[in-house]
Amino acid sequence: MIRLEPFIAAFVQREVDRADTETRYRPPLVGFADAADPRFLQLREVAEPTHLLPGDLLPAARSVVSFFLPFAEEIVKANRAQPREVACQWALAYVETNALINRIAQRLITSLAERGVQAAAEPATHNWDPVTLISRWSHKSVAAIAGLGSFGLHHMLITDAGCAGRFGSLVLDAALEPTSAPGTAVRERCRYLRDGSCMICVQRCPVGALTEKGLDKRRCYEWLLQVADRFRQLGLADVCGKCATGPCAFESAV
Repeated sequence: MIRLEPFIAAFVQREVDRADTETRYRPPLVGFADAADPRFLQLREVAEPTHLLPGDLLPAARSVVSFFLPFAEEIVKANRAQPREVACQWALAYVETNALINRIAQRLITSLAERGVQAAAEPATHNWDPVTLISRWSHKSVAAIAGLGSFGLHHMLITDAGCAGRFGSLVLDAALEPTSAPGTAVRERCRYLRDGSCMICVQRCPVGALTEKGLDKRRCYEWLLQVADRFRQLGLADVCGKCATGPCAFESAV
């Protein structure tokens, strides 16, 4: 059998290259984690007591794949240009990228099955509890465990390609070489958490849901529903992204 790590990375890149979307992307990032990594269990302590484990998605789980699709610069700049109103390009990118992530996951599951590997995936979004607004399978947290980035003040994951984009993940019953291991030092990518030099994400929140003390998820979500109503012709565009238009949209702190 061919090595799956380069095959999966190339598969994701190929699917992005041939995506029939108006949205354009920068090169995707792909990472891998051991399904037995103790940090998955720790998510039940730090994130959500009922957070799913890899084995809940696939009983024979051995590895987890995470990938990040960074938006093209013009999408971020369009959303950055308007202080309150969400740019149509950003809303469209959210809808199209969620659909693209789901397609990539399902096509990769099919392709892996042809190679004797079983895989499973959760939807790109809207897999959260409507009361607590907490996801039971956080693609961002999975990406962090795979070493793709670190969380910033805005509660988003900042990768080496920034935070402006969307994450997807799969669980496999094949062993892959992890790109991060328990105990690995995490590089601080958020400028505020590193040295207090940036609070643009807080300043750009249209409804004051994000502060130094944390994120008011209910206030944030109520705003997202207003945005979704404005863009209902696009589908479910409950998105804002103003907090993802600062310096960390494209890069992380050096």
